[in-house]
Amino acid sequence: MTLRNLRLPLALLAAALLAGCSQDEAPASAPNAATPTYSAVARGRIDIEGGLLKLTMPSEGVVAQVDAHEGEQVHKGQLLAQLQLEPAKLALDSALAEQQQATAQIGALETRAKSASLRASRLEQAAKAGAGDVQSADDARQAAQQTQVELNNARAAAAMAAQKVAGARYQLALRSLHAPVDGQIVQRLVQPGASVSPATGPVFVLLPDSPRIVRAELNESFVGVVHEGMAAEVDDDSGSGMAPLKAHVLRIGNVFGASTLEDDPQVRANTRSVECVLTLDQPPSAPLRIGQRVLVKFAPK
Repeated sequence: MTLRNLRLPLALLAAALLAGCSQDEAPASAPNAATPTYSAVARGRIDIEGGLLKLTMPSEGVVAQVDAHEGEQVHKGQLLAQLQLEPAKLALDSALAEQQQATAQIGALETRAKSASLRASRLEQAAKAGAGDVQSADDARQAAQQTQVELNNARAAAAMAAQKVAGARYQLALRSLHAPVDGQIVQRLVQPGASVSPATGPVFVLLPDSPRIVRAELNESFVGVVHEGMAAEVDDDSGSGMAPLKAHVLRIGNVFGASTLEDDPQVRANTRSVECVLTLDQPPSAPLRIGQRVLVKFAPK
């Protein structure tokens, strides 16, 4: 067979091989066409507005009792811990005694002032009618005025005593720590017998029962793409299999800062980002933990 006759079978074989390759590669490109696209992607973490509450004792003293424990669900106004009450109770009892004494003095002076005023009025009428001397009337009027001054002073002293009672009650109230909101005790940092003060730091860390939000770190290259009200999808960044959550952008910060969620220290130092806060469109089916890392995928334009 000549060379010219061999060219035709080789050409046909090459064409057949190319056709087979094109048929094998065609299905591989189908999934790429269905892959969703996003306007931006950012790392984030679960949080609440205001963050965790670090509760300190309002006053200094020795802890007498602790009524809340880690993991416990507490309600607003519930007693969490209490200092020894004896010093504050003694101060309150003393203030109440002073108030009682001032009140009793007012009663006696009111009776004297009323009697002195009546006597002065009668002597003045007698002096005008010529049945009494003017000097006696003047002396009675001055005595009535002096009694009225004493009564006014006693009333002022009673008002001060009432203020002292209010202050003593306030100091007594400061020796008890109550939950400011409904929430869960995350950490307890105190034991009975410990000496505490507002300056020694928190005695409880409380997680309020507030809606969860997402704080995402939006890279500076995406700042012009994302806007308030924009829809987004929140996925778990730890691979736990959490179902994606629907969310939308609540606000975008105005201050650039270094990334805090990037694992690579070099990348973290050289990356500038803006905080983007998102709110979830519906309550999650599973509990979201504060600080949990997520991946935020912003919807296409």
